[in-house]
Amino acid sequence: MRPRIIVPLALLMALAVSAPASAAYRVGLSEQSAGVFADGAWQQLKLKRMRYIVPWDVLKHPDQAALADQYLQAARANKQDILLTFTAAQGCFVNGKYSKKKACRPPSSTAYKQQFLAFKRKYPFIKSYSVWNEINHVSQPTSNSPKRAAGYYNAVRNSCKGCKIMAADVLDQTNLVSYLRQFQRFAKGNPRLWGLHNYKDVNRNRSTGLRGILRTVPGEVWLTETGGIVKLQPQFRFSTSRAATATKFLFRLANQFDSKRRGNRSKMTRVYVYRWFGEPASSRFDAGLTDVNGKPRPAFSTFSRVAKRHR
Repeated sequence: MRPRIIVPLALLMALAVSAPASAAYRVGLSEQSAGVFADGAWQQLKLKRMRYIVPWDVLKHPDQAALADQYLQAARANKQDILLTFTAAQGCFVNGKYSKKKACRPPSSTAYKQQFLAFKRKYPFIKSYSVWNEINHVSQPTSNSPKRAAGYYNAVRNSCKGCKIMAADVLDQTNLVSYLRQFQRFAKGNPRLWGLHNYKDVNRNRSTGLRGILRTVPGEVWLTETGGIVKLQPQFRFSTSRAATATKFLFRLANQFDSKRRGNRSKMTRVYVYRWFGEPASSRFDAGLTDVNGKPRPAFSTFSRVAKRHR
């Protein structure tokens, strides 16, 4: 009789450890196309959170501002909690380096604050902001200056009553911990909200970046951009099956680190998967849950199942 009892109990214990329903984090989507709001598959998921990225000076450029307005008004109509992320001006990352041309010069903290306040006045319904995207990556003018990045945060941290202001939004590369330590030296007010893009972790079956940030900063950590990579030249050839495996690993990580753990200073509370639509075959990077036409890829089933439990 003993073997018949032991096997089911072991199975139940394994399920209890891995069951995503036990985790407290919330799932959202990072997507740049307003077309997602008309997609029937997205509507069925009934997600509540979307992330959107705009250049820090988007309101100065009518064409870009019009696209942003279309997206943000559609998100509002669909009752989405929007995480708005600012980034460098378009076209400023050329041949692996940040451009030095005049239009790409990093703004002063005063200029940045002026644009932030103008954006907030135009979209008062947005209550969550990430001050600058991937601040430690070479594609951004903040990559070698944690002090400059902290200056942008300091300029706006008290400028939006009732808002969540994300201090630093970093990529999980080798300088993550050292960058954040320097950032905290210059940031005012003991910031308690941080962002991480952990593509390296998720697509290389590890947790180095996530562990690093959780042990370095206090408060909450949101995975603001993450997911299985379908293609990234030259590192990853096109493979939807590999991306599906990475997506499963992403949510195993989320289940493991969603609550405060001994030795960590913070807890992981949100996951924004990038992105809904795939890219054309000629694109260098593709992480779509669906193809360019909206047809679900293998990773979609995992995302759909978890997202419904963690809306």
